[in-house]
Amino acid sequence: MGSGLRQSLRRGVKRAAITGGLEAAGLMAAAGLMGAARGRGIIFTLHHVRPKIARAFDPNGHLEVTPEFLDAAIRQLQAQNYRLLPLDRVPAALADAAHPPFAVFTLDDGYRNNRDHALPVFARHGVPFTVFVAGGYVDRSHSMWWETGAALLEKSDASPAQKYAAFARLGETILRAGEARHVADLDRRAAEAGIDARAIAAELTLDADELKSFAAHPLVTLGAHTISHRALGLLDEAEAEQEMRASADRIEAIAGKRPTTIAYPYGDPLAATPRDFALAARLGFSVGVTTRPGTLSAGQLLTALPRVSLNGFYQKRRYVRALASGIPFRLTG
Repeated sequence: MGSGLRQSLRRGVKRAAITGGLEAAGLMAAAGLMGAARGRGIIFTLHHVRPKIARAFDPNGHLEVTPEFLDAAIRQLQAQNYRLLPLDRVPAALADAAHPPFAVFTLDDGYRNNRDHALPVFARHGVPFTVFVAGGYVDRSHSMWWETGAALLEKSDASPAQKYAAFARLGETILRAGEARHVADLDRRAAEAGIDARAIAAELTLDADELKSFAAHPLVTLGAHTISHRALGLLDEAEAEQEMRASADRIEAIAGKRPTTIAYPYGDPLAATPRDFALAARLGFSVGVTTRPGTLSAGQLLTALPRVSLNGFYQKRRYVRALASGIPFRLTG
């Protein structure tokens, strides 16, 4: 059995297991079981919000949801009487024992479709949201390796299974010490194949003028997301601090208001560490969010809050209820 086929089988098994877990959690939540798992609230993570285009090779498919699903997610939370809050209100909500359950929407990377497709949905329901912006994408000085890698592999004659396996290896290579060097190497290989990595990022993300106009909308808040979108935990302390500070400076220059929230790129335990949480607090951020899944409770470190992905592979309204219940995270530890 080839490595590509093994990767495909593993993906299929993993998705089936997650789907089964979500279905079970949803039934348990509907039956009123494990109510304490819901906690006080939940923060959702999104990236792309856009109409779906079917692709044989779509390694970033988990990063996009449709506007229709976003609408369904909001309606589900409203039906459960969740208060839909801006992220900077979370500290106060957690401190208030009488505050009703709440949910927060955040979107990473500053994609143009956040304005074109997500904003109309949020505006329809009057829901505030935070967009975390990486300065290197705004200023067209950095590329997005996952988009570059997908474009490069798309040009390959390999099978979809082989492409997925190669993309997985690419991610393992890049997300280690020396990330900037690995990304530069990928960009060079892409250029040799006629692909402009920075042009891809420029096509997908909002520039400074667009962000300034976007941030003027009363429902929109911009948050920091570093400059280079590198894993902070793999940088030395001085460089990690500079990434955070420069990101806040850039957003303040664009929006006229210094951000009080930050999302750590990648956000897993390797990329976002206790050192980085302390740095964020020292730099004046009131809230920092990871990608470690879970619901919110009083007493959590405010610069290390969990978030739950609204994943493109699981776009069903009942799964939003299952995730908000907190049961999947309690069951998996």
